[in-house]
Amino acid sequence: MNFGKVFKVFDTVMSVIDATKEQPADPAKTGDRPSAPIPSFGDQIEMRLTNVVISALKEAFNRDEARLELERTHLEEQRRRAEETMRIELRKQAADRELGRLKLIGVAGLVGWIACMVVLVLRSAAPLMRGLLIGAAILALGSLGSAFVAQSRIGAYVLEKDRPLTSTAGTVALSLLLAALALAAVSLLV
Repeated sequence: MNFGKVFKVFDTVMSVIDATKEQPADPAKTGDRPSAPIPSFGDQIEMRLTNVVISALKEAFNRDEARLELERTHLEEQRRRAEETMRIELRKQAADRELGRLKLIGVAGLVGWIACMVVLVLRSAAPLMRGLLIGAAILALGSLGSAFVAQSRIGAYVLEKDRPLTSTAGTVALSLLLAALALAAVSLLV
């Protein structure tokens, strides 16, 4: 397409439009009301082009606004997923720490029970000492059992959002272990 000819035609049309524009009229006579000027052909084209440009700009702004809203909701969804992932990871780490603590209590209970049994077999002393060692061995086994129960409950508690990871079985296991160690220490002193 020859753009030179298109520009010449456009220039000719614009020249015709400029030539057809009304010349300024004489000032209105007294008593005559000033009437609204009749828009010329060029003014009509200019108004239509202006309306087309305005509607195109409105459409572009509406598209941009819709795109920005979509991006905003997408970013909000990503932020929510990241927070949920972080919460799950922190809960998993807390569960791992609690499981480690319970395993340590269980191992200490097992070692305490073995130590009580070894001392009970090797030292055949006073019946009070034997009774205290038997009590300490029973408490150590109770501590071991409570630690196992608490460990099994942790697996179920991890999946629940608002449930605390610590349980009464973990507290009981620690209390029984401390009581077993205290009885064993008292039996050695007797």
